[in-house]
Amino acid sequence: MMFNCPFVILSGDDTEKLPETYVIFITENDVLGGNKPIYHIQKTIIETNELFDDGSHILYVNGAWKDDSPLGLLMQDFSCKNPEDMHYKLLADRVKYFKEDEKGVGAMCKAVEELCKEERYEALIETAKRLLAEGTLPVEKIAECVGLTVEEVKQLAENR
Repeated sequence: MMFNCPFVILSGDDTEKLPETYVIFITENDVLGGNKPIYHIQKTIIETNELFDDGSHILYVNGAWKDDSPLGLLMQDFSCKNPEDMHYKLLADRVKYFKEDEKGVGAMCKAVEELCKEERYEALIETAKRLLAEGTLPVEKIAECVGLTVEEVKQLAENR
Protein backbone atom coordinates (compact mmCIF):
# COMPACT_ATOMS: atom_id res chain seq x y z
CA MET A 1 0.00 0.00 0.00
CA MET A 2 1.38 3.41 -0.97
CA PHE A 3 0.53 6.61 0.87
CA ASN A 4 0.69 9.96 -0.86
CA CYS A 5 0.65 12.17 2.21
CA PRO A 6 3.47 14.55 3.22
CA PHE A 7 2.95 13.65 6.90
CA VAL A 8 3.38 9.88 6.51
CA ILE A 9 6.99 8.77 6.33
CA LEU A 10 7.50 5.10 5.56
CA SER A 11 10.60 3.02 6.16
CA GLY A 12 13.20 3.97 3.60
CA ASP A 13 11.64 7.37 2.83
CA ASP A 14 13.74 10.48 2.93
CA THR A 15 13.14 12.23 6.26
CA GLU A 16 13.78 15.53 4.51
CA LYS A 17 10.12 15.26 3.47
CA LEU A 18 9.05 16.01 7.03
CA PRO A 19 7.48 19.46 7.20
CA GLU A 20 8.87 22.13 9.46
CA THR A 21 6.39 22.68 12.30
CA TYR A 22 5.78 25.44 14.81
CA VAL A 23 3.84 25.22 18.06
CA ILE A 24 3.35 28.65 19.57
CA PHE A 25 1.99 29.11 23.08
CA ILE A 26 0.85 32.64 23.80
CA THR A 27 0.53 32.73 27.57
CA GLU A 28 -1.17 35.33 29.72
CA ASN A 29 2.02 35.97 31.70
CA ASP A 30 5.71 35.05 31.70
CA VAL A 31 5.20 31.37 32.59
CA LEU A 32 8.90 30.54 32.30
CA GLY A 33 9.91 33.38 34.61
CA GLY A 34 12.90 34.72 32.67
CA ASN A 35 11.46 38.21 32.07
CA LYS A 36 11.68 37.67 28.31
CA PRO A 37 9.11 38.47 25.61
CA ILE A 38 9.62 35.12 23.83
CA TYR A 39 11.31 31.81 24.50
CA HIS A 40 12.55 29.49 21.74
CA ILE A 41 12.62 25.89 22.92
CA GLN A 42 15.13 23.59 21.22
CA LYS A 43 15.69 19.86 21.53
CA THR A 44 19.09 18.65 22.67
CA ILE A 45 20.72 15.23 22.51
CA ILE A 46 21.54 14.81 26.19
CA GLU A 47 24.47 12.41 25.71
CA THR A 48 26.34 14.68 23.31
CA ASN A 49 24.87 18.06 24.28
CA GLU A 50 24.25 18.71 20.57
CA LEU A 51 21.19 20.43 19.19
CA PHE A 52 18.72 18.08 17.51
CA ASP A 53 17.19 19.91 14.57
CA ASP A 54 14.21 17.87 13.44
CA GLY A 55 12.34 20.82 12.00
CA SER A 56 10.01 21.19 14.97
CA HIS A 57 9.93 24.49 16.83
CA ILE A 58 8.26 25.43 20.11
CA LEU A 59 7.81 29.06 21.13
CA TYR A 60 6.42 30.53 24.33
CA VAL A 61 5.26 34.12 23.97
CA ASN A 62 4.80 36.25 27.08
CA GLY A 63 1.37 37.81 26.51
CA ALA A 64 2.01 40.40 29.22
CA TRP A 65 4.96 41.85 27.27
CA LYS A 66 3.87 45.20 25.92
CA ASP A 67 6.52 47.54 24.55
CA ASP A 68 7.25 49.25 21.22
CA SER A 69 8.83 46.16 19.62
CA PRO A 70 6.83 44.36 16.90
CA LEU A 71 6.05 41.54 19.35
CA GLY A 72 5.11 43.97 22.12
CA LEU A 73 2.76 45.82 19.77
CA LEU A 74 1.18 42.52 18.70
CA MET A 75 0.60 41.54 22.34
CA GLN A 76 -1.03 44.95 22.87
CA ASP A 77 -3.30 44.26 19.90
CA PHE A 78 -4.26 40.85 21.29
CA SER A 79 -5.62 42.46 24.46
CA CYS A 80 -7.20 45.44 22.67
CA LYS A 81 -11.00 45.58 22.58
CA ASN A 82 -11.34 48.31 19.94
CA PRO A 83 -9.99 47.50 16.46
CA GLU A 84 -9.44 51.21 15.85
CA ASP A 85 -6.78 51.21 18.59
CA MET A 86 -4.78 48.30 17.13
CA HIS A 87 -1.34 48.65 15.57
CA TYR A 88 -1.61 45.89 12.94
CA LYS A 89 -4.16 46.59 10.20
CA LEU A 90 -4.63 42.96 9.14
CA LEU A 91 -5.51 41.90 12.68
CA ALA A 92 -7.66 45.00 13.21
CA ASP A 93 -9.59 44.27 10.00
CA ARG A 94 -10.31 40.68 11.09
CA VAL A 95 -11.39 41.76 14.57
CA LYS A 96 -13.63 44.41 13.03
CA TYR A 97 -15.15 41.78 10.71
CA PHE A 98 -16.01 39.43 13.59
CA LYS A 99 -17.29 42.22 15.83
CA GLU A 100 -19.08 44.56 13.40
CA ASP A 101 -19.87 42.84 10.08
CA GLU A 102 -23.18 40.92 10.03
CA LYS A 103 -21.61 37.82 8.43
CA GLY A 104 -18.61 37.96 10.76
CA VAL A 105 -20.79 38.30 13.85
CA GLY A 106 -22.89 35.36 12.64
CA ALA A 107 -19.80 33.22 12.10
CA MET A 108 -18.47 34.13 15.53
CA CYS A 109 -21.81 33.35 17.19
CA LYS A 110 -21.93 29.96 15.48
CA ALA A 111 -18.36 29.18 16.59
CA VAL A 112 -19.16 30.15 20.19
CA GLU A 113 -22.35 28.04 20.14
CA GLU A 114 -20.37 25.02 18.93
CA LEU A 115 -17.75 25.55 21.63
CA CYS A 116 -20.47 25.78 24.29
CA LYS A 117 -22.07 22.56 23.00
CA GLU A 118 -18.71 20.77 23.17
CA GLU A 119 -18.02 22.04 26.70
CA ARG A 120 -21.53 21.11 27.84
CA TYR A 121 -21.15 17.61 26.37
CA GLU A 122 -17.77 17.18 28.09
CA ALA A 123 -19.36 18.26 31.39
CA LEU A 124 -22.14 15.70 30.92
CA ILE A 125 -19.55 13.00 30.25
CA GLU A 126 -17.62 13.91 33.41
CA THR A 127 -20.80 13.89 35.50
CA ALA A 128 -21.78 10.48 34.12
CA LYS A 129 -18.29 9.15 34.90
CA ARG A 130 -18.53 10.37 38.50
CA LEU A 131 -21.96 8.76 38.90
CA LEU A 132 -20.67 5.51 37.42
CA ALA A 133 -17.70 5.57 39.81
CA GLU A 134 -20.08 6.06 42.74
CA GLY A 135 -21.83 2.87 41.67
CA THR A 136 -25.21 3.56 43.24
CA LEU A 137 -27.32 4.32 40.16
CA PRO A 138 -28.16 2.08 37.22
CA VAL A 139 -26.90 3.07 33.77
CA GLU A 140 -30.42 3.95 32.63
CA LYS A 141 -30.96 6.38 35.51
CA ILE A 142 -27.56 8.04 34.92
CA ALA A 143 -28.42 8.51 31.25
CA GLU A 144 -31.77 10.04 32.17
CA CYS A 145 -30.26 12.37 34.78
CA VAL A 146 -27.40 13.74 32.70
CA GLY A 147 -29.08 13.76 29.29
CA LEU A 148 -26.95 11.16 27.55
CA THR A 149 -28.16 8.04 25.77
CA VAL A 150 -28.05 4.70 27.56
CA GLU A 151 -25.56 3.54 24.92
CA GLU A 152 -23.22 6.47 25.66
CA VAL A 153 -23.29 5.74 29.39
CA LYS A 154 -22.74 2.01 28.78
CA GLN A 155 -19.72 2.88 26.62
CA LEU A 156 -18.34 5.08 29.42
CA ALA A 157 -18.85 2.22 31.89
CA GLU A 158 -16.98 -0.19 29.60
CA ASN A 159 -14.06 2.24 29.14
CA ARG A 160 -13.53 2.73 32.89
